[in-house]
Amino acid sequence: MKLSTLVALCGALAAAGCGTSQTQPVAGAGLNSDGQLPEHKPAMELFVMSQCPYGVQVENTMAEVKSQLGDALDVTVHFIGDGEADSLTSMHGPNEVQGDIAQSCAAKQAPEKLVSFIECQNKDPKAVHENWASCAETVELDAGALKTCIEGDEGKQLVAASFAEAKKRGARSSPTMYLDGEKYMGGRKARDFMRAICKTYGDDAPKACSDIPEPPKVDAVFLTDSRCEQCDLKPLEPRLKGELAGLNPTYLDYATDEGKALYEKLKAEDASLRLPAVLLSKDVENDKDGYEAIKRFTNPLGEYIQLKVGGKWDPTAEICDNGTDDDGDGQVDCADDGCSGAMLCRDKIPNKLDLFVMSHCPYGAKAMIAANEVMAAFGDTVDLDVHFIGNERDGELSSMHGPTEVDDDIREVCAEEHYKAGNQYLKFLACHSKDYKSGDWKACATEAGIDPAVIDRCFAAEGKDLLRKSFASAGELSISASPTFLVNNTRTFNAVTAPDLQKQLCQDNPDLAACANVMEASAATAAPVPAGECK
Repeated sequence: MKLSTLVALCGALAAAGCGTSQTQPVAGAGLNSDGQLPEHKPAMELFVMSQCPYGVQVENTMAEVKSQLGDALDVTVHFIGDGEADSLTSMHGPNEVQGDIAQSCAAKQAPEKLVSFIECQNKDPKAVHENWASCAETVELDAGALKTCIEGDEGKQLVAASFAEAKKRGARSSPTMYLDGEKYMGGRKARDFMRAICKTYGDDAPKACSDIPEPPKVDAVFLTDSRCEQCDLKPLEPRLKGELAGLNPTYLDYATDEGKALYEKLKAEDASLRLPAVLLSKDVENDKDGYEAIKRFTNPLGEYIQLKVGGKWDPTAEICDNGTDDDGDGQVDCADDGCSGAMLCRDKIPNKLDLFVMSHCPYGAKAMIAANEVMAAFGDTVDLDVHFIGNERDGELSSMHGPTEVDDDIREVCAEEHYKAGNQYLKFLACHSKDYKSGDWKACATEAGIDPAVIDRCFAAEGKDLLRKSFASAGELSISASPTFLVNNTRTFNAVTAPDLQKQLCQDNPDLAACANVMEASAATAAPVPAGECK
């Protein structure tokens, strides 16, 4: 359990902040009780991606804070991405890069108007690449000068410098925030930012700092198991505090008598309970804004309100690699029936490679291109199968990137079903992965020697059943991150370039002839892209 559920949860909450109206500054904002600006002017730095919903939420909230503190607060915005001025890339694609450029140019032209300009653009974050003109008019920027910067080299240079600053500061996720040079890890509501910023003024604080509401205290039990390597809840705490600033967590280990007793008590009410578990006191309802934001991710459990974080660890089950009979049935580790599906207990299949992927995941796309390059070198000495990651509910198939991804998954699984010989299908997958957003899959099919009519017939007939089985293959192994490779049926790893994939494959199969020549990354997979995975 990698807490991907909570990451998605926080992302969904953040996305709700994209539609705020433009905040109007408060008259006399930032003045202290003497009617003067404080001597200390705190600096809040935001490292974001212009189309990232998490960053959008924080920018909009910071606009509210800025309206309260005015010239007493300095806000700067940097952007996260890769590449030099002539090769800029960002997580959400070219339009995001253009949005970064527009906002960087606005910051250069009129830094005092940047927050208002960004807030205006954030009314439609998907259009930041083109709504700069109307927003320039709204906040009274020189649209002509802004256009010159955006369309010329200056804007690209500004963003390249911003990307470099983000890397220098170690900012890889959006948003990353610094207050007076120190990383900010507090809550993300206006009251939380205000409280943290106002502390920096000391006794010379603006009048706006005199009446900031305290967040309601919310006690919580973070129930884990020290035997579970993937049950660490520490990374979760700051994320949850972003919504519940008054969170007061107590960590409890199942290995203790108290932890075991609590687990057994709660499991009597919910037999499906797994660890780790986050158990909020019912005081969470007193934090109306915070609770409203997380309410749909919770369920009542005894005297608590449980936050659903996707825990999968059964502390009463056999642990398959510790040499102990954990469940008391006389069988140890892989000899126990409960370990039959565990990765480390699976039968080894030499020269076998499986790829689990989402067809519209940018990292998965690179992995499919890399897989095609590697298989071209290894040929029939390696057996590769591609599986897709998604879900089925009430007979309906779904995937992270929407219905179009499901449709392309079906076409690609159909290609694998009918053109497996010689890895012909893989050429189609690699070709389509180079521009999966285009929708022009037939050209790639033809290029790979695949008849589009065969794919269309399969799509209309057995395609959904094939994809259903493919989804099930990933589900049985609890694989949810794209891309994930499985080598020799026993070990998983991540790779998006041919050299990395070859290295991992040869680590477990060193006698393969193609391991003798180290491959180089092709332009298609070596191009800069933020490291990561879709999950």
